[in-house]
Amino acid sequence: MDMSHNNRWMASLFYLLLVCCSSPQASPPGVMLAKVYAQDIDLHDYWVSEKLDGVRAYWDGRQLKSRQGNIYHAPAWFTKGFPEQPLDGELWIGRGAFEPLVGTVRKQMPNHDEWRQVSYKVFDLPTSNAPFTERLSILKQLFERLGSPYIELVEQFILPDHQALMQRLKQVIAAGGEGLMLHRESSLYQSGRSSDLLKVKPYQDAEAVVVKHLPGKGKYAGMLGSIEVEIADGKRFRIGSGFSDRERQNSPAVGSTITYKFHGLTGNGIPRFASFLRIRKGY
Repeated sequence: MDMSHNNRWMASLFYLLLVCCSSPQASPPGVMLAKVYAQDIDLHDYWVSEKLDGVRAYWDGRQLKSRQGNIYHAPAWFTKGFPEQPLDGELWIGRGAFEPLVGTVRKQMPNHDEWRQVSYKVFDLPTSNAPFTERLSILKQLFERLGSPYIELVEQFILPDHQALMQRLKQVIAAGGEGLMLHRESSLYQSGRSSDLLKVKPYQDAEAVVVKHLPGKGKYAGMLGSIEVEIADGKRFRIGSGFSDRERQNSPAVGSTITYKFHGLTGNGIPRFASFLRIRKGY
């Protein structure tokens, strides 16, 4: 075996070890998850921020993790200067850039040029026992000492009433944003879904498992027409809108989980006007 062949063999072995050692963690971080906003709350009790169309990321003081415990292989220069305290936030490129973001952060070997477009938007301090308003104050003081251009604190503000909230939502949507988040000022950080954290969107969204493909007709002949999906309570329904031509030619696999949007439920508990949003990645 000559030296060049040996070097290539060693490089291949190193890459395989790298991939094998980057499997999901046994203990995913217990992050706080949002419920859906209802109009009957006192908005004076909540901080408001933009809902970013990014990828949830938990900084444990050493590395960035997904909700499922997978490691985001960010370049060392990206996280240089990040604090030792755990942080909760999202990796983000910009409004409407979810797909290129996912393509960047899922790579085992990071593309440095792509990561230079990413920032880590922080909105909480998960290991603190203080109420959210105090956690926000601690974060502001912490960020005054940080010099990294790749980490930012999400802007939080107060709105007086539902009308002002809807006006701000309209502005965010018109600018290409996804929605708003409400965070109760007195709330403690807790894992799982909580009414202390609410999302405000022009539609609802949820996840479902693909159980069947149905062929297209007319202009969609030879492509996907719709998918049959199953939700957590066992109900099944079809989704035929929201797909690009490319997605119809490369349809979500049976068994995969997709995110769909809808506008309320029928009397039988079926989502109204369900439309495909995206395939849920393993992150």
